[in-house]
Amino acid sequence: MTEKLDMIRAFLMKWLETNVLTWSTAAQWALAAVSLVVSALLWRIAEARLRRVVEEQIRSELARSVLASLIGLGTVVIFLVLVQACAAVFVQMDITPRVLLAFSDLGVAWIVIRLLTSMMSSRSLARVVAVGVWLVAALSVFGLLSPITDFLQGLSLSMGSTTVTALGAIKGLLLAAVCLQGASVAARFAEGRIHSAPDLSPSLQVLLIKTVKVGLFTAAILFALSSVGIDLTSLAIFSSALGVGIGFGLKTIFSNYVAGVLLLMDNSIKPGDTIEVGGVFGVVRGMFSRYTSVLTRDGKEYLIPNEQLIAGEVVNWTYSDTNVRVKIPVGVAYESDLDLAMKLLEQAAAEVPRVLKNPKPLPRLMGFGDSAVDLELRIWIADANMGVTNVRSDVLLAVWRLFHENGVEFPFPQRDVLLKPGSSLAVTMDRGEDDA
Repeated sequence: MTEKLDMIRAFLMKWLETNVLTWSTAAQWALAAVSLVVSALLWRIAEARLRRVVEEQIRSELARSVLASLIGLGTVVIFLVLVQACAAVFVQMDITPRVLLAFSDLGVAWIVIRLLTSMMSSRSLARVVAVGVWLVAALSVFGLLSPITDFLQGLSLSMGSTTVTALGAIKGLLLAAVCLQGASVAARFAEGRIHSAPDLSPSLQVLLIKTVKVGLFTAAILFALSSVGIDLTSLAIFSSALGVGIGFGLKTIFSNYVAGVLLLMDNSIKPGDTIEVGGVFGVVRGMFSRYTSVLTRDGKEYLIPNEQLIAGEVVNWTYSDTNVRVKIPVGVAYESDLDLAMKLLEQAAAEVPRVLKNPKPLPRLMGFGDSAVDLELRIWIADANMGVTNVRSDVLLAVWRLFHENGVEFPFPQRDVLLKPGSSLAVTMDRGEDDA
């Protein structure tokens, strides 16, 4: 046992003397330390100025976040340049710069981690990516990466003419994650640019955003599959059978999706419209793949399936024009001055700020009822999304006040009872003893 320990100790000492305790290794460690200090000093001078330029000149939030991440990597980039320059000098001297190359690999790993994690909204996924990149860098530094990759390359699975290796599967999964993350970032960037385009209608903006997202994510998945070595043409029959099964099983979901696309294409309903469907009155907050979100005045948000909006009757209060006419019935007593009552109706409408002056409010005589003369005040508003009942209430309050101030009476039910002579109904009066 003692002899084995002595052999291991001798081997370690020999390895240290050959690979660590040499002037070239010490020089590489010293150059790496000097490169780190110099890069930190150089970048400190330029970092504040670059950050100020980014904050003042860049308007896009996504672009600012990406540039901020790149600025944070300035020290590492300068360090890599200096280390590579020192490594090139050692190579010219026929000395293998193992330490410098190890620092270079670690620097590249740090850059990859910062770039990938800065684009990920999920912190858990970012930690997994960071651990994976650091693991690969550590294996590369210690010279274990090639043996492990060769071992994984030997593990394969054949499916017809397609052979998938374990290494290829791992690369495919990593590439798929990177592609999907890149597609997500590109989709957010495109969404911001589309929303900022003033000449695009809201419905066209939603349609373009959906198209861009579907295209980007589909391309990312297909690229990842092809990079693994899977022949996409071999999946044609399988995908056709799967598509038929999914079509029957998810018929309602697909019909809602197609209905949503049709609504966006024909521009019949768009975000911001005030609609009424199935007893629900509210403003369209958003149009999604399966449903449309409608926010009512009482704060309830209804998620109406798109198929219902296509097949059912929908009242779009703001389809071609935001102006909406509201009819307010008012009854007055028969003894009232009708000309004065109609003037007061116009005056009451003029006192409410939300009532439009053009088209002007118009009172109308609608008929003669059993107990009242039926009038109707017709007003126009341009903000039906702010509610209709509230503006009708404001007008009626003004009518109530003006009618009372000017002596116009509101009606109450009146009934005349006629007793025919000889009727079986008899009316008797009970006289008291004093009247006898």
